[in-house]
Amino acid sequence: MSPVGNSQTHVAAPSRGRYANSGNGPSFAPVDIGHTSYMALIQADTAFWALIRKNKLADALSSPSFIRAFRREEKKFSREMHTLRFGLKPSAVYFNPTEKCNLNCRYCYIPAAMRRHGAHMSVKQVLHALALLKQYFRSTLPAGTRPQIVFHGAEPMLNREAVFVGIERYAADFRFGVQTNGTLLDDRAIEFLTGHGVGIGLSLDGHQPRIADRTRKSWDGRGVFAKVNETMEKLSGYPGCNVICTVTRENMRHLTPMVDFLHAMKVPACMLNIVRCTLPPARKVRPADPAAAKYFLAALERSNELFHRTGRKIVVANFANIIVSIVAPAARRLMCDISPCGGGRCFFALAPNGDVFPCSEFIGLDHFAGGNLFRDPMAKILKSAAFKQVTGRKVENIEPCRRCAIRHFCGAPCPAEAHEVNGGMDQIGSFCEFYEEQVRHAFRLIADGREDEYLWDNWKKGTTQMFHLRDL
Repeated sequence: MSPVGNSQTHVAAPSRGRYANSGNGPSFAPVDIGHTSYMALIQADTAFWALIRKNKLADALSSPSFIRAFRREEKKFSREMHTLRFGLKPSAVYFNPTEKCNLNCRYCYIPAAMRRHGAHMSVKQVLHALALLKQYFRSTLPAGTRPQIVFHGAEPMLNREAVFVGIERYAADFRFGVQTNGTLLDDRAIEFLTGHGVGIGLSLDGHQPRIADRTRKSWDGRGVFAKVNETMEKLSGYPGCNVICTVTRENMRHLTPMVDFLHAMKVPACMLNIVRCTLPPARKVRPADPAAAKYFLAALERSNELFHRTGRKIVVANFANIIVSIVAPAARRLMCDISPCGGGRCFFALAPNGDVFPCSEFIGLDHFAGGNLFRDPMAKILKSAAFKQVTGRKVENIEPCRRCAIRHFCGAPCPAEAHEVNGGMDQIGSFCEFYEEQVRHAFRLIADGREDEYLWDNWKKGTTQMFHLRDL
């Protein structure tokens, strides 16, 4: 050791990274996935993972070949994760052509006054907005790309004439979808939408009126199950139809019969979405995480039983997306379970007055409007302070997410919920344990080689599966 005052400079030799979890070596977190034979070993920053037999865990962590295998692919993992999180451009819009809704669902994230007394876009405004969006996407997306427009709500079919004119006029420029409560889809509307190949998302919260009508009612308190069921019968077999079931404490015990019902109606895909607690009324029907996870996973298993029994799948899309986030992250179809989420990065929401929000969940929270489509350039809106609050929300800045091994399979949704319920963008959402159980279940299926049974047919087409290890 040199004496104090010696002018010689000493530089510590850096670790060569030969060992896991020390020095410059990679950090792997063992995660209990609830499997009889396997644990997951996860490098959280890159979302690399391996399934390791429990009695081989020490061997894997001390294996030079295991560490070398990771090192060979580490840069690719990092690049893919960075692109997924920070390198995407918007390619979809949740287009709200009206503030009004004919229903008063207990958990709706749009304020009641807006839904009851709000305004419609005129036909002229709808067409003008679509023209501006076409111009914007033409400047940002590769030639030949058709961005997606989802007419959303409130209830877009209250302004259906304007919506239909927009679809007809811009059929060659966008892929269109409609998310609707289904009560206003008469034969003419169904013929128009199916004839134009429009995706149709319906909302229904139960397989029977006594369940579904607990949370979804008209303003005068009448349930709407019968009308939505009639609409579903007319759409039976239409490949572009899907159903969203919002999971609350009112219906969570009935998710398995709901899957039976939807499968019998030949619905190809559904989403069993946990309720968003952004506004106070929704918090009154919030289910407890453990119970919600229990009934959700049971419904997943029923979907698989039906597939084996009939040869026909009903894909629970929000869970399928969790599986894909593990086995092929860039193939995600939904962008809620990544951090930052897709709001303001992959999609944005347009309000009837032209205000632009990172996501529909923020409509009604005026301080999250980044600008107005009719007045401001989209490039400026996307860089606004309001949008940056959402696009800058990263799990690395959220406790306990920053320490969580599965943080890039969950993403700590939802920013609107975190901000309104827990007080800020650096807070978690409302259902940490619910998402944790989904990820653990996904890993169990992967360990058993069953993941494809829960995914869309041909889901691998055009995707690259991330490197992973199994059977160590």
